[in-house]
Amino acid sequence: MKDRKKPTLWEMYLTKEIGIEFKACLYFFAFLFYYCMFRIINGIYDASILHMAELILICYAIGYVQVYLLWNFDESDKLGGREVFGMIICTAVYCTASWFCDWFSKNIPATVLFAAYILLVYFCVYLIYKYKRIIDDKKLNEDLKLFQASHKKSE
Repeated sequence: MKDRKKPTLWEMYLTKEIGIEFKACLYFFAFLFYYCMFRIINGIYDASILHMAELILICYAIGYVQVYLLWNFDESDKLGGREVFGMIICTAVYCTASWFCDWFSKNIPATVLFAAYILLVYFCVYLIYKYKRIIDDKKLNEDLKLFQASHKKSE
């Protein structure tokens, strides 16, 4: 008989897809904020729909690369060389896209600041995932203690 507690291949795939969807939305919002601040600082009070479409598409593409090729580095347990390498690779791709798609009017200081901002966002997301795991572990341990205590009472 098949063990129903073990996740199926479909469930594991779906979990990764949901994670990619979440990452794409999270990074899109963070990068759209930077894009909008750049435009406001330069006296432009509207945003290009084309730029937003390019940005969300690159966020999805990089989400897939992060999860399937770069060890899902922003969700790792530790921030080591491999994770930093992944962050730098993705930051370079975002900045290259920003340059060729003209998100920041080929403004070098804005692009360099965007790179620093991306790295900061990656670090913050890493911390969010890390502390979420710690909280989830505490909740699971508490649930286990309650289960064990209720199991002992029933014996």
